[in-house]
Amino acid sequence: MKQTRFHLCRQLFGFLLLFFVLGGSLPTNGAPQQETPAQKDERMKWWRDAKFGLFIHWGVYAVPAGTYHGQQIAGIGEWILRNAKIPVAEYRAYAKEFNPVKYDPSAWAKLAREAGMRYIVITSKHHDGFALFPSEVTDWDVVDATPYKKGLIGPLAEAARKEGLKFGLYYSQAQDWTHPGGAKAGYDEGESWDEANKGSFDEYLKKIAVPQTREILTQYSPDILWWDTPRWMTPERAKPLHDLIRLRPGLITNNRLGGGYSGDTETPEQSIPATGFPDRDWEVCMTMNETWGYKSYDQNWKSTEDLIRKLVDIVSKGGNFLLNVGPTAAGEIPGPSIERLKAIGAWIKVNQEAIYGTTASPFHRLFWGRCTKKVSDHGATLYLHVFDWPSDGVLPVPGLKSVVRSATLLASGKALQTNFDSSMVRVLLPPAKPDPVCTVIKLDVAGPLQVDSNLPVETEDGTLILSASFADITNRGYGQEAILADRSGGKCITNWVDERTRVAWIFGIKATGTFKVLADLACESAGGQMTLRSGKNQVSAAIPVTGSPDAFKSVELGEIMLEKTEFVTLGLSPVAKQWKPVSLRSLRLVRVPREK
Repeated sequence: MKQTRFHLCRQLFGFLLLFFVLGGSLPTNGAPQQETPAQKDERMKWWRDAKFGLFIHWGVYAVPAGTYHGQQIAGIGEWILRNAKIPVAEYRAYAKEFNPVKYDPSAWAKLAREAGMRYIVITSKHHDGFALFPSEVTDWDVVDATPYKKGLIGPLAEAARKEGLKFGLYYSQAQDWTHPGGAKAGYDEGESWDEANKGSFDEYLKKIAVPQTREILTQYSPDILWWDTPRWMTPERAKPLHDLIRLRPGLITNNRLGGGYSGDTETPEQSIPATGFPDRDWEVCMTMNETWGYKSYDQNWKSTEDLIRKLVDIVSKGGNFLLNVGPTAAGEIPGPSIERLKAIGAWIKVNQEAIYGTTASPFHRLFWGRCTKKVSDHGATLYLHVFDWPSDGVLPVPGLKSVVRSATLLASGKALQTNFDSSMVRVLLPPAKPDPVCTVIKLDVAGPLQVDSNLPVETEDGTLILSASFADITNRGYGQEAILADRSGGKCITNWVDERTRVAWIFGIKATGTFKVLADLACESAGGQMTLRSGKNQVSAAIPVTGSPDAFKSVELGEIMLEKTEFVTLGLSPVAKQWKPVSLRSLRLVRVPREK
């Protein structure tokens, strides 16, 4: 099977899996197409090449920093007004303590550039309704309500562009928890925990959202407009906001306006789609710890290694990575964020050729890492991102049929030898791994790129092994993440603590039939249950105790009907409130013979 057709199917699987996991809605086109495909490609080109951007969540919520009346409030920091149901007047008083005298927009822009980022997106107004710019339609802004008395958006836009970065603005068009009538998660339209912010949603849109959107588009000419949370939005309510896009030719928008307007980009949040999206540009937005806005006691930081590999994973699937920082009320980006951004930038500086301007991998899955590519009229370049260095010094590239013209270590240019047989190319590596996080090998290949699918397939005897290395792990975010790790002598999915995490495989079978599912797993606590799903078919399974977290055993999870299609999917999902942490090495599927 050739690369193009297979990649589209992979994208479709990822889109449908994310739709199932996150409970999203499929995009629709809310307005007639006003540009040709070629014109859209030209408009989107810089964004598609950029790959990496900085997200900034900043506002009055940085003052309480997650604590209200001495109590640590559960949830993300910027939601403290809603989660703690703080009276509007009391929350507005926090603005008197929002005085970002240490704000240095030039330093922020330089940090983004040093991190290898190509664009910045900052919250011009989040759900608390507070504007970081001087607004003519409200006094709930940084100039009128704080001792700082100066706008924050303009200086950052100028600094970003001085550094050669594109500049974008986030705007919460629907949710607004201070202005009367704004949407509020968990409440019916017009209702609230406080009489002060009750009112007409249509009046709110007319008096606040529409004129403020006009303000930010005309005052700052952003390259990106990042809508968020389209609660209570209908096509009629969204249209006046959508029509304002014409004020900024070339503007890129996302899919969160609502009312059926799909925008330019999909926006998976806090999780990486299994593969990608068909015929859609997409961008993962993610935090470095568990909050977007500053929360003083959230120290659950992702490691630099994890963030670099997430970047590579996303880019290898054709997406962009928008990585967040949450500055303090004084205007400082937390030290752990700066440390990680600089480390990521050091890696990108060496390996930038394998990131910027690349497109998605032609392979289904590479158990040792990921792949990005560049294709030209004269051939292609594959960038092999090696996470796990082979102990035998041989890196298999299964399914690659094209002739390899050269192989080099990207960082040093050192030439590597390759050999080829009917099933794969093999790259001969030096004994020591040059980069402990991710070493990139550059393969130049001749002619049209030819790659056969390396999907797991059913053998002649009716069995199929689905290893942990070939699984798609979808974490929900805002909690512990299941990961692929070395444990007890082999790769396994471990730290599967969050019941919102899903695991799935894509594979091939010879014919529709029933398969017995055997799992090589470890579980030390009783009472866990999971659901196996494939299409419309599903079965529930109890997870037996095997002993310690390293006591792997083969256990039968049940039998499930698998229907023959070009690509079969099988997903595992925890049963809510009946989940116990599991480590999983593999599934073994055994075809059940038909009764004669």
